[in-house]
Amino acid sequence: MAEQSYVLFETALGACGIVWSARGVAGVQLPEKDAATTRARLRRRHPEAREAVPPSEIKEAMEAIVALLAGEPRDLTNIVVDDSAISDFNRRVYAIARKIPAGATMTYGEIAERLGDKTLSRAVGQAMGENPTPIIMPCHRVLAANGKSGGFSGAGGVVTKLKLLTIEGAEPNGPTLFDRLPLAKGP
Repeated sequence: MAEQSYVLFETALGACGIVWSARGVAGVQLPEKDAATTRARLRRRHPEAREAVPPSEIKEAMEAIVALLAGEPRDLTNIVVDDSAISDFNRRVYAIARKIPAGATMTYGEIAERLGDKTLSRAVGQAMGENPTPIIMPCHRVLAANGKSGGFSGAGGVVTKLKLLTIEGAEPNGPTLFDRLPLAKGP
């Protein structure tokens, strides 16, 4: 495995982490309850990574992530990802998902169809759960059948997924945060 470095950085959602190697971004850690918890989770996933000052291309990736999470339209497809530890199947899934623009969504089944086999929907969902670079590889833009939110392995689960979609202006057909709130009763 190539030598890895990491740094934490602040976003509108809290402290995120980014891990990189000479080949590109190897991991993104979404915010946990605080920076210490974010760092701890990142270190569990990338135990060999050492905290360092990021090179210019990583600083640019961080700035783009900060802007996107602040609601600014940003295209992250130019960020180079170190996919050396990713299986061939997952690489193919991620290549399709990376092309989903902010504000748009696809379903696991649609990605499976693009892979040539609709029965791969579960495998696509599993690949989304294994995504090492959320936000850069926008697994939050991939929904279950009929536009339902599906799962999300990042901190906060589906609530975080829906928050990310809301920031990007996406309108999934499934339940929103407001659908889970009880309606107020009239007098």
